Amino acid sequence: MNQDKVMKRRMITAIVLMLVSFIALAIFIGLYLDETTHVQDTYKKQYRTEIGHVLTEIDIYLEPEGDHELIYRRVTNYMSNAGAFAFLIDDFTEKQIIVNEVSTALIRYPDQMKEKMEELKTALSDINSELDKGYDELKELYESLDLKGN
Repeated sequence: MNQDKVMKRRMITAIVLMLVSFIALAIFIGLYLDETTHVQDTYKKQYRTEIGHVLTEIDIYLEPEGDHELIYRRVTNYMSNAGAFAFLIDDFTEKQIIVNEVSTALIRYPDQMKEKMEELKTALSDINSELDKGYDELKELYESLDLKGN
C-alpha cells in the first residue's frame, strides 16, 4: 500500500512538472515570435532610413555646385546599405533583388546612372512613400541601362 502512494506522488509530480514545462515553452515561443516581429520592424525602419539618405544625397547631387563625385559615392554607399537591410527583411525577395540590381548598377555603370538620377529619385520617393510602383520604376530604370557599356 505504501508503495502505491509513493508511485502516485511521483506520477502527480511528473504531470505537474510536464504542465509547467509546456507552459514555459509556450511563453518562450510567444516571446520569440514577439521579438522576431520587433526585429523585422527595426529592419524595415532602417531600410526606409537608408532610402531617405539616398534621396537626400540625390537632391544634393542634382544641385549645380558641389563635389559630384563624392556625393555620387555617398549615394552608392547608402543604396548599398539599403540593399543590405532589404536582405534582412522577411518576404521581401523580389523587391530586394531590384534594390540590389540598382545598387550594383550604381557601382558598375556610373556614367549611365549619373544621367538617370532624376528617375532614381522619383522611384525611391515612391518607395519611401510605401508605394509599390516605386519598385516597378526601379526595375524599368535598371532594364533601361546598357549593361554592356559603361
